Amino acid sequence: MDEEKARRWRLVLGGGDADGTGTELSATDAGMDEALSALYDSDGRGTPGGGSRGGDLGSSSPRVARWLGDIRRYFPSSVVQVMQADAIERLGLQRLLLEPEMLDAVEPDVHLVGTLLSLGRVMPEASRRTARAVVAKVVEDLRKRIEQKTRAAVNGALNRASRTSRPRHRDIDWDRTIRANLKHYQPDLRTVVPERLVGYGRRTNAVKRDIVLCVDQSGSMATSVVYAGVFASVLASLPALRTSLVVFDTAVVDLSERLADPVDVLFGTQLGGGTDINRALAYAQQLITRPRDTVLILISDLFEGGSAEQMLRRVAAMTAAGVRVVVLLALNDDGAPEYDHQHAAALAALGVPAFACTPDLFPEVMAAAIEKREIPIPRTE
Repeated sequence: MDEEKARRWRLVLGGGDADGTGTELSATDAGMDEALSALYDSDGRGTPGGGSRGGDLGSSSPRVARWLGDIRRYFPSSVVQVMQADAIERLGLQRLLLEPEMLDAVEPDVHLVGTLLSLGRVMPEASRRTARAVVAKVVEDLRKRIEQKTRAAVNGALNRASRTSRPRHRDIDWDRTIRANLKHYQPDLRTVVPERLVGYGRRTNAVKRDIVLCVDQSGSMATSVVYAGVFASVLASLPALRTSLVVFDTAVVDLSERLADPVDVLFGTQLGGGTDINRALAYAQQLITRPRDTVLILISDLFEGGSAEQMLRRVAAMTAAGVRVVVLLALNDDGAPEYDHQHAAALAALGVPAFACTPDLFPEVMAAAIEKREIPIPRTE
């Protein structure tokens, strides 16, 4: 039998030695086989149906989220949409989306939100209303977790970045001025004679920094998209910042006008599809009017489907113009992500840090980027 035909029959039959093909699957084919079996070898209740390929999505939202990421990796978009619709019907996911009492029994988390957003294209209207309520609860919990720390870190960074050694009298930071000049204390005068004043520039309501968040919405980035949407909403609430949120796959969508409502932002995303980072950066460049006062955060695993060469040239041009560019390979608590090591190394050579970031670290990353100091990159084993 032709080797390719044997491989295809092995995937169709889903058996082991008993299928008669005598074909062993590669690691990629085995992953494809497992994704298929989890859906089509079930008995309709989310449990294996007695087939030789044991598979199960169960009721765990992280497991479902991983499965959705797997099928996007192995199958084209048209097939993915069919499998998602089949999963809702065959594995009881529709109950999860439609019955509030079942959702109350499941702990809503960022993985569940990623799952709901991933299923958005095939979700019935009644399910959307239920899903929106769940997403709103998770978003509110996330906002409570991150808002205070983010505001404190960013406002502190803005204040330090605007500090000057020649402040007007009303703008002198007396506490820091005294601390900086303690060595000049004059015992005879019983006072400090400052040689250097520490203060702030003229207090103004003007925007001090422009922030552009450019977020990859391919299926593997689901939880990162959720965190990025919530962080973007918090940043947009700070009057000293002008915040833009751009999400992309092979198309680019500007969600900046929706930032007042992070739930609306998340439902404006379309998880899945390919990736064209270069196209997204080209759009982001159009938003930059003050390069030296701009921070661009690219959140992507760097698996570029467009022109990698042009992508790197755009990043180099932005950094040369004074834009502070930071690349986050992931923005979540899920551990080390898969990413394109070659592109990450190329960015590092341009002086652009590329690393995975937890939500707890993100405020400090933003503060460091605003102050143009070294980014606190977490150590990896």
